Amino acid sequence: MLVPLRANAEARLALVIGNGAYSNVTALDNPVNDAALMAQSLRQVGFDVTLITEATQDQLIRAISDFGRKLREAGDDATGLFYYAGHGVQSFGSNYLLPVDIELRDAADLSLVGVPANAVLRQMFSARNQTNIVILDACRNNPFATIPDLSDNGLAEMKAPTGTFLAYSTAPGEIAVDGGGSNSPFTEALARRLSTPGVPIEVLFKDVRVEVLEATDGNQTPWDTSSLTVDFQFVPAVVLSAEEIQTRQLWDSVRLSRDPVQVLLFLRASPANPYTHEARALLQELMSQELQVEESAPQAEAPKAEPVDPVQSERDLIEQARQSGTAEAYRKYLDAFPEGAFAELARLELQTIVESGPGTDPVAEAPVAAAPEPQASEEAGSGPPETVAFNAPLGVGDPEIATRSIAELITGFPRFPPIEGLPEAVWKDKTCASCHQWEQSNLCEQAQNYVADKTRTVPQQHPLGGLFKEALGIWARDGCN
Repeated sequence: MLVPLRANAEARLALVIGNGAYSNVTALDNPVNDAALMAQSLRQVGFDVTLITEATQDQLIRAISDFGRKLREAGDDATGLFYYAGHGVQSFGSNYLLPVDIELRDAADLSLVGVPANAVLRQMFSARNQTNIVILDACRNNPFATIPDLSDNGLAEMKAPTGTFLAYSTAPGEIAVDGGGSNSPFTEALARRLSTPGVPIEVLFKDVRVEVLEATDGNQTPWDTSSLTVDFQFVPAVVLSAEEIQTRQLWDSVRLSRDPVQVLLFLRASPANPYTHEARALLQELMSQELQVEESAPQAEAPKAEPVDPVQSERDLIEQARQSGTAEAYRKYLDAFPEGAFAELARLELQTIVESGPGTDPVAEAPVAAAPEPQASEEAGSGPPETVAFNAPLGVGDPEIATRSIAELITGFPRFPPIEGLPEAVWKDKTCASCHQWEQSNLCEQAQNYVADKTRTVPQQHPLGGLFKEALGIWARDGCN
């Protein structure tokens, strides 16, 4: 199991106790399970865990003593954590943890046969370390309710030294349930949240409190008190690089736009970023919504000579392909509608299936049909320039292209729809900047794709035409100057 990296290399030590098989008082079903679950969860977030179950009085006292010694040896920056699941009772404002061999007939003997919870705090205080955490899932039913002077339920709230976080499975003086499953509601909720990155300990236990309240219909309220002097997170937040932050910001803007054109352009420009799967799912959702809108819109009555509505037929084919998710289904759509309204989406899906390798689809290794590239008549017979500079006219193609530089073209208007069949109202008279965040640096990065894989990227449609895309490739090849 890989241990998450932490912001610093301080020692993390934990003592986890689970007592359930009591010989002289009511046995409990879940504490051993709870202790095992907590030990596993703590190890996953970097703690060196000592797990002890069904501890007698001698074993419990020795374990607490050894834990204090290790904590003192670990140094000032160490984090100590004590977790206990089992019976616990209070007497005269003090809390006692019960070993499995406890036998009690008189309340006056409790301090002789039980283990004071304050013994744990005393060991932690002696270490003088920066952060200590005590978690007590020990507020089950009082096993000594019939003994005079031991009729109080739950635990008393303890006063802890500075630098300590105290968490109880329920409020002071209240009873916590053992749980109907294999774990108590409190420990189950805590273990589930322990590995969440970037959550302060105070917020994490607040979330646990909310979950336990819901799970117990409001009958159990976890409680915590803190005298921490530093921020503590079981798993620190992941620090993103500048490039990762930029990609995240770009995806956030595209995601919030809910514009299928921008989502598609995002996938084209960054085909292998961490948000590709999310972007593809959003594109599918948006296209599905578009299909539903078109189906609900009133359709002009088809001529009697045409028994099949070609528009409806196209929608049916793309919907079949979207639901099946196979290359064969997308290829069937493209064969029937190579320039259809959803051809760009179909090619993107088909390309992804092919690139995922053999075994994904029975016909996935067949070549992907290239998108037809709309070309202006003025470009006919004109080849790409030999060299291209960012601020110099291209010098080839029709006058609209030849007399303008890359810097000028990317601030202008698209000449062709970015997606085949896209209505003019969506793209006509809109600047390229409405879909792209083009600057010289990130445009160069995109253009590198045209150099690296011409067979896949260059044949695809471009809003400024194929000659412009070839010019970008030449500009990138020569260093984007």
